[in-house]
Amino acid sequence: MSRPVTVTISHELGADGARARLQESFSSLKSALGGGLMFVFEETWTSENQLSFAAKGLGQNIVGVVDIFPQHIRIQAELPNVLAALADVITGKLEKEGTLLLEKR
Repeated sequence: MSRPVTVTISHELGADGARARLQESFSSLKSALGGGLMFVFEETWTSENQLSFAAKGLGQNIVGVVDIFPQHIRIQAELPNVLAALADVITGKLEKEGTLLLEKR
């Protein structure tokens, strides 16, 4: 059975800064979301502050969105059966990679 996951990551970049980081480094979040498995991602900016994504691999599909806010981002995804059992691990990886991505440099 699929499982929804939500990760919220605080930042101090403002919406524009967070969007810029996400645009240049979404690959690190894709890796965490795929649980280390080979998934092919498609990304679409549906608005200035929302990125929709879909991933396919191993007969499984992941769908979700990343919403950008001035002080945090929210990642919502629906994990397929194969990854649902790893939801806690994947959530932890997303939090770690997202925090690194959004750290003030």
